[in-house]
Amino acid sequence: MPFPRASGILLHPTSLPGPNGIGDLGAEAYNFVDFLANAGQAYWQILPLGPVGQGNSPYSAYSAFAGNTLLISPEMLVKDGLIDVIDPPQFEPERVGYDRVQVWKAGFLAAAYQRFRSMAKTSLADEFDDFTQRNAWWLDDYAMFQAVKNSHGQKAWFDWAEPLKLREPSALETVKSQLKREISAEKFYQYLFFRQWLELRKYANEKGVRLIGDIPIFVALDSADVWCNQSKFKLNADGSPKVVAGVPPDYFSKTGQLWGNPIYDWDAMLADNFGWWTARIAFALETVDIIRLDHFIGFVRNWEVPGGDDTAENGTWNAVPGRQLFAVLKHRLGNLPLIAEDLGSLTPEVEQLRDECGFPGMRILQYGFGGDAHNRDLPHNYIRNCVAYTGTHDNDTTAGWYKLLDKKTRSHCRKYLSCSGREINWEMIRAAIASVADTVIIPMQDILGLGSDSRMNTPATSKHNWEWRLSDGGLNDHLATRLRELAETFGRISSSF
Repeated sequence: MPFPRASGILLHPTSLPGPNGIGDLGAEAYNFVDFLANAGQAYWQILPLGPVGQGNSPYSAYSAFAGNTLLISPEMLVKDGLIDVIDPPQFEPERVGYDRVQVWKAGFLAAAYQRFRSMAKTSLADEFDDFTQRNAWWLDDYAMFQAVKNSHGQKAWFDWAEPLKLREPSALETVKSQLKREISAEKFYQYLFFRQWLELRKYANEKGVRLIGDIPIFVALDSADVWCNQSKFKLNADGSPKVVAGVPPDYFSKTGQLWGNPIYDWDAMLADNFGWWTARIAFALETVDIIRLDHFIGFVRNWEVPGGDDTAENGTWNAVPGRQLFAVLKHRLGNLPLIAEDLGSLTPEVEQLRDECGFPGMRILQYGFGGDAHNRDLPHNYIRNCVAYTGTHDNDTTAGWYKLLDKKTRSHCRKYLSCSGREINWEMIRAAIASVADTVIIPMQDILGLGSDSRMNTPATSKHNWEWRLSDGGLNDHLATRLRELAETFGRISSSF
């Protein structure tokens, strides 16, 4: 599916400013859409929207379908009459304090549910009933999963009693009866999330802004997806993983990377004509306009590591029926507005699958320096059907990256960009926007020229990730004007939506 020539900004909603300890779907999200429109930007790219699990990573969610209720705006609940005027605690303004936010938001969400139950029949009640009926195919299982997890002190599902762990019908019926109210509350929280999210999406689309979502190829072991679909994953009889995902040893890691996600049983997926994957992609396209497929390489082959291993050294490559999967998706869903995250060790098979499907791949400008003129990540080597970034959520900010470069690479960078390096972030932004790539996405931190302490994630670390937030007043007319001028100069003001 060809993308019009346009550009946008990468900023996860948790990073929006505001007084509630975490960015949310309230006024600041609408202000950001206005900023994008004023800056001539056609895209708002986000990270996965699921309920975050271990390490607060959006790439390790409790569900591939549910929304992150930490993003629910309390001010909008006040507007709906579900809670009274709020008085948030004193949160750190420029970092997300997940634990404190979780406790505070759980309190007012419970209060909103209590009031909702006590209200006379309203349009909200009709909307809620409609939401639960339309989404029962995933919502019933997720709500039960979350209610049981809460009642078990957050224990992972594979540590529950065996009848419940293995989803014996009598155990599920008992839980439905015992936790009826808690299950209903979880459904209500999901209704609130999607009500607010879809209103925001509608506003963005009306402003000419399209939303780029993100789907991780793998799901977390401790998730409703695995608990409810155990036959679709390579698990032992007790629910433990036979094999887990990772990458093999390389120059950067002598023992490889052990991600720990369970591996799909692709034979089982193929046997039911990829029903779960079709539902996942179709549902995502109801919430965003374009999807970035994380780890596209994994649709060709997976590095499978024995479940009990402590490193990724003893894994094996196993083929994945990606060609059949995308053929089914296209047949059922039509043209697929997907971006292939094809970073890493590309093989001819990966490039062939990407190109056969027509998906744009990714080019990262930070990766372009230090090699020779044939580096695929240098702008003069871009093709039209690609998405160019200065960096991603896993990279250092451009200012931080440039500061840490060795002398030779820094010299190469300045020479290539014909610049002094004083405003390296804007020189990199200009080079990306001026390129032939149809789509360019710039992390918000690079637009602001922020340093390494503002990066979103540092892979292979477990602390202080996913916490960065935009400061109040960070968005201003000067930045919008500067971005718009670049977009106009290089033909990225799109009217093709």
